[in-house]
Amino acid sequence: MNYQVAIKNIDTVNEVEGYWSDADFVALLQKFNYPDGATAEKSTLPELLEMAISDYEPNEAAQIVLEYKLGDQLSEGQIEQISNNMLIDKVCEEYPEIHMQGTLFHVNQLLFKAYNGKFPNAKASVVHFSMTPTNGEAQKLTAENILKLLNNGLSDRNLIKRLFENQMSQNIPFPEAEGIVWELDTKDDVNYSLITSENWINKEDITESEFEAVLEEIENEA
Repeated sequence: MNYQVAIKNIDTVNEVEGYWSDADFVALLQKFNYPDGATAEKSTLPELLEMAISDYEPNEAAQIVLEYKLGDQLSEGQIEQISNNMLIDKVCEEYPEIHMQGTLFHVNQLLFKAYNGKFPNAKASVVHFSMTPTNGEAQKLTAENILKLLNNGLSDRNLIKRLFENQMSQNIPFPEAEGIVWELDTKDDVNYSLITSENWINKEDITESEFEAVLEEIENEA
């Protein structure tokens, strides 16, 4: 299907509003030995957590938050290694398991804020765009569809295009897309917003703001 694509703007943000729920704050406060989170004013929970976190050594705090968010996917040794690496590198941009990078970003930024900069400051991109079919009705697009359709508007220097050239330009499966795109929202299947790492897509990556693109049916590998 043919699409007319328009990239409207890209916002660069330090955190994704609403990612951490009140329940997350209460659970984390408990893990940081602050038992009264459940009865505290909800508006004070983020600040209380920052104060509770700052009583710990940075790598210890990182281990606690990583265990809370990724304890079912990472071993104790992996968590310890990541918690140390986070103090010197943007692990959320470099970790080889792409599907974990979004969670690592949110953990990193929580710690960055609590420790006032002891952790590297990573950034996310919120991309606002529209994808209008020129010869048919709009249908809900997946992260994989979206990235393939954005291909024509991205610079050849873009990291996604460099690492996944074939997946972006050919009608073959692109399972990594689900990890690259952290959030994808639309109300009408035409106007979209997606959230990803600034490392994957940033303002400098956009070479065309309006362009045509073709979405072919993906051939599943036998």
